[in-house]
Amino acid sequence: MIDFYNDILDIFKKNSDILFGISNIDFSEYKVDYKCALVIAVPHKELLGINDYKEDRFENIICEARDYINLLLEEITTILKKYKIQYYIPPVAQSSEETLIAPLSFKFAGVNAGLGWIGKNGVLITEKYGPRVRLSTILINYDLPIGNPITKSKCPPECNICVNTCPYNALTGYIWNICSKREELINCKLCNQKRSLYLRTHNRKNSCGLCMVSCPIGL
Repeated sequence: MIDFYNDILDIFKKNSDILFGISNIDFSEYKVDYKCALVIAVPHKELLGINDYKEDRFENIICEARDYINLLLEEITTILKKYKIQYYIPPVAQSSEETLIAPLSFKFAGVNAGLGWIGKNGVLITEKYGPRVRLSTILINYDLPIGNPITKSKCPPECNICVNTCPYNALTGYIWNICSKREELINCKLCNQKRSLYLRTHNRKNSCGLCMVSCPIGL
């Protein structure tokens, strides 16, 4: 049955720019029905820096990465269906605008898969691309080799570029470790409130991303 995983690995061999790993899901309510999560990090097609940033340009980049992920998910789920492996793709977005908590934290799954750590900007930082990746996960009801979690931040302690770049002062500058709470790093409600003002004129939230593109890691 492990042949199904080899088939999945072949997909990533063909798409060698993509980062992936296997996470335990002991931190999730999904652990009752699934054994692990396959975590995928697709790099942005264009790795924007702060000097190149425009909101609409950043929006297009993250949409392109989303579309790329959807194609990958189709390939992977076709293999899982072929081998009759139970799986589930959890939703990307939070289920409540009040709590702003998604059913499964893709970031925390990425940390547990060894793909990166959480930066002072509150997002997953990878050594290769910095925060310029789009994440997805597939829950799989099969025991696969779990990655080694990254438990401490690798951001330089003295670096506060993302903190100072945030236009809403939503970042605290707290240095993350695997036991940290989200609220220690970022005021998510403030960030969401400010980004939601864009709905009035653009029918979508402002993509912002300034705390991501200002990060020097991955450039």
